[in-house]
Amino acid sequence: MADAEPAVDTERLRRLLGDQLGECCEGDVEDRVAELRTLERETTAPGGDLTALQALGGETRYRLTRLLAAGGERCVCELAPLVDVSESAVSHALSSLADAGLVERRKAGRWRYYRATDRATALLDALDRTREVPA
Repeated sequence: MADAEPAVDTERLRRLLGDQLGECCEGDVEDRVAELRTLERETTAPGGDLTALQALGGETRYRLTRLLAAGGERCVCELAPLVDVSESAVSHALSSLADAGLVERRKAGRWRYYRATDRATALLDALDRTREVPA
C-alpha cells in the first residue's frame, strides 16, 4: 500500500494566496498544493547525496577529503600526522568517505592508497566558489 501524502493545513496558505491574488478560491489552494507536492518530489535528495554531505560533516573526514583533493593519492600513514588522529581513526574516516563515494582506495602490496573522487572535488569546488569572503 502506498504512503498517503500528509495532510496540509490550508488556512494559512489560503490567506497567503488571498494576499497575493486579491481573491482566493478552493481551486487556487488545490493548484498551489499540487505545485508544492511536485516541487517536493523533484527536490528530494537521493540517499547517496545525504550520505556524502554527512560524510563531509565531520572535521576529520572533511580535512582528509581536502588533503586528498589537493595532494593526490596518499597512504594512511601519510595522512595521520596531518590530521592529528591515530592511523586507525584515519582508516575509519577513509572507509566512511569511500562508502559515501568521496574517496577511492587502491591496494598495492601491503599498502592501501586513497584519492579523492571527482564528486568530492566537485563538492569542495562548489564550497570554495560560494564561500563568503569576510568583510
